[in-house]
Amino acid sequence: MKLVYYMVRFVSFDDGMETKAEGALPLTEQTQVRRLAHYQTTERSALYSVLDEGLAANVAIVRDSLPVALPVGFARDGDSILLHGSTGSDFFRRLAAGVPLCITVTHLDGLVYARSLFDSSMRYRAAVIHGVATALPDAEKEAALVMLAEHLMPGRAGEVRPILQRELAATMVLRVPLTTASVKDNSSSLIEEPGDGEDRSVWAGLLPLRIVAGEPEPSAETANAPVDYSVLATRNHLNQL
Repeated sequence: MKLVYYMVRFVSFDDGMETKAEGALPLTEQTQVRRLAHYQTTERSALYSVLDEGLAANVAIVRDSLPVALPVGFARDGDSILLHGSTGSDFFRRLAAGVPLCITVTHLDGLVYARSLFDSSMRYRAAVIHGVATALPDAEKEAALVMLAEHLMPGRAGEVRPILQRELAATMVLRVPLTTASVKDNSSSLIEEPGDGEDRSVWAGLLPLRIVAGEPEPSAETANAPVDYSVLATRNHLNQL
């Protein structure tokens, strides 16, 4: 039955999340963008898009009166985010205890080369979520960990052995609701302003950026094993973006 469960969890890159984006993101003192506010969008679908396309998040808290931010693997589960880490992590134990947190996910889509350093910039899409995490009960951890794996490595859960009980015990899974979130998207920002008086002999334009996957590199122990489908599918998907 365990193997059947894992095969059912296989998803393709085109499946996406089933949750419908309903209702606008509320504007609050925390979520209102103040600098270049016209780039803010309150469409929940825009938030979902940033999260679903992201591969890593930065999670920040104040620990012992000092700010600290760590990169963390994540996945969106409907209208919440799942985070996972070691039960031995002081950072994650504090998250589970309910300290306020801030999560950011950013896509750097390009560098804007203007005719001055002041006007040069980046094109990006970014989501910022504020909230408090709650730890998932043991009965929900396995399904959540499979969801986290499917977000980063779609199809991999169906190719490897089931999660062991000791691995579940060593892993903490946290849920953060997407109730206080903002999205800023300047991916359509102007490269230059007509009649800005700058020297037209200096090139200006956009250098697009994207994640590119290289060729799979086997471990020394599996040099003769064929590359699994999930690895090739992930490589091909990233290189087609």
